[in-house]
Amino acid sequence: MRFSRTASPVPLRAAAGGTAAATSLPERPGIDARLRWDLGHIFPTRDSWESEFSRVEARIGEVAAFRGALQNPAQILRALQLHDDIASALDRVFVYANLLRDEDTRDPAAQALAERSARLGTTFAEATAFLEPEILALGRERLEALAASEELAFYRHFLNELLRKREHTLSPREEELLAMAGEVARIPRTVFGMLNDADLTFGTIRDAEGRDVEITHGRYSMLLESNDRRVRQDAWNTLYAGYEAHKNSFAALLAGAVKRDVFYSRARGHRSSLHAALHPANIPEDVFHTLLSTIDDGRSVVHLAMEQRKRLLGVDELRAWDLHAPIAETRTPKVDWEEARTLLLEGLAPLGDEYVALLRRGLDGGWIDVLETRGKRSGAYSWGAYGTHPYVLMNYQGTLDHLFTLAHEMGHALHHHFTNEAQPYVYSHYPIFLAEVASTTNEALLLDHLLRVKTDPEWRAALLSQAIDQIRGTVVTQVIFAKFELEIHERAERGEPLTVASLGEVYRDVFTRVLGPALVFDERANLGWARIPHFYNNFYVYQYATGYAAAVALSRRVLAGGDAERRDYLGFLAAGDSDHAIEILKRAGVDLGTPGPVRDTLEHFASLLDRLEEHLTQQGVAARGG
Repeated sequence: MRFSRTASPVPLRAAAGGTAAATSLPERPGIDARLRWDLGHIFPTRDSWESEFSRVEARIGEVAAFRGALQNPAQILRALQLHDDIASALDRVFVYANLLRDEDTRDPAAQALAERSARLGTTFAEATAFLEPEILALGRERLEALAASEELAFYRHFLNELLRKREHTLSPREEELLAMAGEVARIPRTVFGMLNDADLTFGTIRDAEGRDVEITHGRYSMLLESNDRRVRQDAWNTLYAGYEAHKNSFAALLAGAVKRDVFYSRARGHRSSLHAALHPANIPEDVFHTLLSTIDDGRSVVHLAMEQRKRLLGVDELRAWDLHAPIAETRTPKVDWEEARTLLLEGLAPLGDEYVALLRRGLDGGWIDVLETRGKRSGAYSWGAYGTHPYVLMNYQGTLDHLFTLAHEMGHALHHHFTNEAQPYVYSHYPIFLAEVASTTNEALLLDHLLRVKTDPEWRAALLSQAIDQIRGTVVTQVIFAKFELEIHERAERGEPLTVASLGEVYRDVFTRVLGPALVFDERANLGWARIPHFYNNFYVYQYATGYAAAVALSRRVLAGGDAERRDYLGFLAAGDSDHAIEILKRAGVDLGTPGPVRDTLEHFASLLDRLEEHLTQQGVAARGG
């Protein structure tokens, strides 16, 4: 048993912050307190964290009294209640320490707190490793009777899930050994994070106005949206040069993470790493393979999108640094923080007054860390512990993409809130498969709102481009990543080495097959795998694509429906993992067990390409030179 199924934040894409005109990033103390999250809502001081750490550490020792004593419903109930009490407190200790570290990954004191909380989590996992095997040792018939008993009704779904996972649960001693290996297993991801966020630095380029700009994770994405192709190319090459300089280290780290996945898969008797990753949430492998095959079968639409982009940009060769450039000679809308707040509140109004009130509380109440600062973790995520409000890390840059990133992360955040309000701790950790539905539904609703209220031609061109890029990034690119993950795991399972060369070969092959011949993929682009933190959470990224497909269906249902459809959606947000993810989605109105939602998404993608073409033709916007 684990103290949390959200032992890492729910991440998204790299989001930016600060201002590209500045020559260096600000330090955190110089940022307005209203634009910083308030960790005092979890623990008012570090001393109070230390006190709770010590209390949790002492309580872990109480678990030993139940070893060998799980023979009747009363004992099992008390053991599970103790586990959940400690786990809930440990969640708060763990989340606080990691959020503090992410404020400034250079801070050794914060690093130490995060490491100590991780070790405490491993200690707890070791101490409780006997629980599930001992309960399972009672036998199927007796466990079925326990699950049906009134005394254990609270844990009925949990016990039924134990039965389902019985085949892949080991003996108490074997489970304890796997738990003891937890810190070692985290090393590839931890080292990647420190190298990527704290140690890796990039060069400086000149922006379109001739100013020197230091390349950072945050600024990179904004610079790729520049109208000036020279700026985009310089930014891309400067960033990738940083990864190129450490390519063998990144390859060794990713290979280590894949070998870890293969080890745990084999240790638990799974038929593959993919099966091991999908089994905990009871996701059929057919869902994964149907997603990949549906996108592969429909890749001609993606090829058309790449050809359209090349033509509208007016470039001889479409390169990696052109994939986020604004189409035609249009101004890319800027969205400052206050406007982003207003647009988000308006755009999510179809979800009802309760949802909007909670959203407003989150935007104004110390939930969000808004701006990029030196040493801050890159990207964007939402995270929280049971019994606390959620937290959102942003690196807000004021672009349209980052407005949608905010909508996405607040979708995660409110999912966390509704689940925690409705579910006990044991059912509060919904799988990522569901989390990505909630976040992407927010994006779909926001897009619908903006397309209705923004009549300015440049805004509409940007929004249609955003919608196209969103599907390409959230569905198509994530499926490419999933195909890459599948191939490198299968190679490792066959005993084949994973090196810079072999990783680059696989990465190139999957990208060029799906995106098509319009994109020129050079040698340096083969290193794209080195930048992706999601690869350290095995078979994570496919859920962005399934989440988007479900979100398209659910947002249409909410917009076309009334109170009943809104209640169905809020019920989905409140369900946590009180049932299997596929069943929870079916109750909300979408079935991901069929290819229909993904096919509908590809059809929507094709219609957006046509709408953009029509809009630019009506506005007389010509293709431009690169």
